[in-house]
Amino acid sequence: MTPHLAITMGDPAGVGPEIIVKACLALRDRLAAGDLRLLIIGSKPALDGARTMLGAAIDIPEVGERDAWPGLACLQAGPEGEPIRPGVLSADGGRFAYLAVEAGVRLATAGRIQGIVTAPLNKEALNKAGYRFAGHTDMLATLTGAKGSVMMLAHGNMRVSHVTTHVALKDVPAKLTPERLRYVIERTDEALSALALGRRRIAIAALNPHAGEGGLFGREDDEVSVPTIARAVEDGFDVVGPVPGDTVFVKLRAGQFDAVVAMYHDQGHIPVKLLGFNVNPETGTWDALSGVNITLGLPIVRTSVDHGTAFDIAGKGIANELSLIEAIAYAERLAAARGISARDAA
Repeated sequence: MTPHLAITMGDPAGVGPEIIVKACLALRDRLAAGDLRLLIIGSKPALDGARTMLGAAIDIPEVGERDAWPGLACLQAGPEGEPIRPGVLSADGGRFAYLAVEAGVRLATAGRIQGIVTAPLNKEALNKAGYRFAGHTDMLATLTGAKGSVMMLAHGNMRVSHVTTHVALKDVPAKLTPERLRYVIERTDEALSALALGRRRIAIAALNPHAGEGGLFGREDDEVSVPTIARAVEDGFDVVGPVPGDTVFVKLRAGQFDAVVAMYHDQGHIPVKLLGFNVNPETGTWDALSGVNITLGLPIVRTSVDHGTAFDIAGKGIANELSLIEAIAYAERLAAARGISARDAA
């Protein structure tokens, strides 16, 4: 079965167009052989601009939403407005980011594609365009009608899902409920199964220092996490915790666990990104990022790069495509696990 995936461009003013072109160049043999089909959704002028800037000798024809496409093609997400310039935040950039995802969801729910791989969007531009979402995850949940969703980051054997993400830290304790924690455990276990892991041991990170130290530093771990974990174990899940946050990721990296459930955004993001960023010691800057963002709980497959729009380097041709290539590979694995076949696209 040939995988049919859509890559949404994200904000055309960011690094999305250039990392997409670079990824397509890296995958050109598979695309030419018909082993993989990619439909890029976004701004065709922005994509062509990236091709010219990179001097990329690769053909990316434009097709309509109902058209079949060869190994590689582009779907214009919406009408062009003012020219979008690399590195310049605008409402048009946010508009294109939304429309690309909206089109991708239509194609996925219709069975035309097996999954969506998203390049980064800018939350300020998205809201400036009138789309009141905190990012891709809640946007996709709304567009697909999903009752809930979970963000999982993956880098090597570091797999981290999150109880909360884009909320103020002061609001996190109230959002740690037995129902939400159980939902995240179940979606995490499903993801590990889809990735064909022989063991699916999940550690629950503590919310408070030292897991609350018997209530001295907060009671959420004892009152919410402990009984929820006990019920999950009774139901057959391989779950342990709460494990203090200052050691749980070291144990994950050592292979003691197969995934960690983090309580909030930075608790889960910092360890994954610390390992995923490749820093040049001579310049003190990062020149590559490995890692994938996976949305669990959706009726469709969605993976993403694990970095932002990087407006500061957009249009310079130096953005690294590794995370996008990894996201494509994860989308293929997850789609295959679901047994999804693309209809009418061949």
